[in-house]
Amino acid sequence: MFKSRYLLIMSSLFILASLLLGACAQTTPSLPPPTAISPAEPVTLRMVLLPILDTLPMYVAQQKGYFDAQGLKVEFIPAGSAAERDQIMAAGQGDGMVNDLVSTLLYNQETIQIQIVSLARTATSEFPQYSILAAGNSGISSVEGLKGVEIGISEGSVIAYTTDRLLQAEGLSPDQIKTIAVPKIGERMALLGSGELKAANLPDPLSSLAIQSGAIPILNDTKHPEYGNSEISFRKVVIDEHPEAIRGFLAAVEQAIKEINADPTQWESLLTEQKLVPEPLIGTYKIPPFPTGSVPSEAQWADVLAWAKDKGLISKDVSYGDSVSAEFLP
Repeated sequence: MFKSRYLLIMSSLFILASLLLGACAQTTPSLPPPTAISPAEPVTLRMVLLPILDTLPMYVAQQKGYFDAQGLKVEFIPAGSAAERDQIMAAGQGDGMVNDLVSTLLYNQETIQIQIVSLARTATSEFPQYSILAAGNSGISSVEGLKGVEIGISEGSVIAYTTDRLLQAEGLSPDQIKTIAVPKIGERMALLGSGELKAANLPDPLSSLAIQSGAIPILNDTKHPEYGNSEISFRKVVIDEHPEAIRGFLAAVEQAIKEINADPTQWESLLTEQKLVPEPLIGTYKIPPFPTGSVPSEAQWADVLAWAKDKGLISKDVSYGDSVSAEFLP
């Protein structure tokens, strides 16, 4: 009898435990399955680019996948002129560009709209960036011969700045320097080639093409490389919103620059495809070394600022610290 009662009690406890466990299972909510974490969408940077040699490292970085490796999507927006580039940037349709110190001053004269984050290219003692040339039939063969001669330039630009500074560095006074506005570079080259312009300032490599066609080299910034340079700039709002993207962009460009500088002979197809060097120069033109990890100096900024104020292009100082930043360099 004791055994039967024991079995009855144990059976009742088992049934009660089963009911309790069942009740718990019904009232405890089930946890949702883990949510898959999607990788962050890559930041897109839109670069407004002129067909100039200064942009070669960006095309190499794109071709080699260096932007992808930094988690970036980079789009290139072609611009046929500096004016078109600036219109695209002003409309907010571009995020970055290659420009110069004069352009940056003009952008930032009222508010800080853009910021330089790196040098794009700079003159060296062997490779010029800007050259003052004389027409082949002009009879001019020295800086002295340029006194009072109209030199074709684009006004209010780095071409005008380098014309003044290079000639002044060689002893010409401001009243001996005469210029004439020929803003379209193709027209400037044509007028120089025909002799209608006795002299002109042309950027490399177009200056090399003009010399190949008979123009006479008079003066370039190999003697004064502090005056010849270009920069990579971004809209300040883009920098503030995506600082890591800017760092990644410059790291990718730096990687491309090291590859270009290590072997500058392997990029002819890219130069041709992107029209960065005139076709007649392909095969003979030597790619200059590109600068790594640097920004223009405060002294360079101050000199351009003084020139722009003297020319009446701006009326007040523009801060170097607000317009140039080295904090994103690799």
